[in-house]
Amino acid sequence: MKIDRIHHVAYRCRDAKETVEWYTKNLNMDFVLAIAEDQVPSTHEPDPYMHLFMDAGGGNILAFFEIPQSPPMGRDPNTPAWVQHIAFKVDSEKDLHEAKARLEANGVDVIGPTDHTIFRSIYFFDPNGHRLELAADVGTPEMHAKLDEVKWAMLDEWSRTKRAPKHAAWMHEKEFAG
Repeated sequence: MKIDRIHHVAYRCRDAKETVEWYTKNLNMDFVLAIAEDQVPSTHEPDPYMHLFMDAGGGNILAFFEIPQSPPMGRDPNTPAWVQHIAFKVDSEKDLHEAKARLEANGVDVIGPTDHTIFRSIYFFDPNGHRLELAADVGTPEMHAKLDEVKWAMLDEWSRTKRAPKHAAWMHEKEFAG
């Protein structure tokens, strides 16, 4: 068996309607499906929920659950806010800059663009506190081949030392140089 693709990725939201409206307004995602029950189908627990599905392009679905009878949303206090995020691909750097302008015009704080050499990214938060990234690929086949050659050596070194291997340090030289 081999995985075909992600069917959907689900996160919690504070308010289903606000979430649909935000993703529609800011990221042009279509609202494609809503499911609501008073009982969880997989566990049969009584727990009313609204499960909504947004079209993230390319057959990818981003889903959310509003579960009003659960304690308020939180996040893992031991994981930095920049770690857990959803990254969406855009077609070009032009699209990336246009998205940044649109988000900022809608009052969303945006970090970036950040130069990762093989892609450029912007980062921001949705109204639920989920960190999002938009990324535009700019890497060459040679860059990707160079990274492919060192991935296992990097993983092995990291596993032994828990220190960042320098095999691909060239990726962020420009970003760290300012």
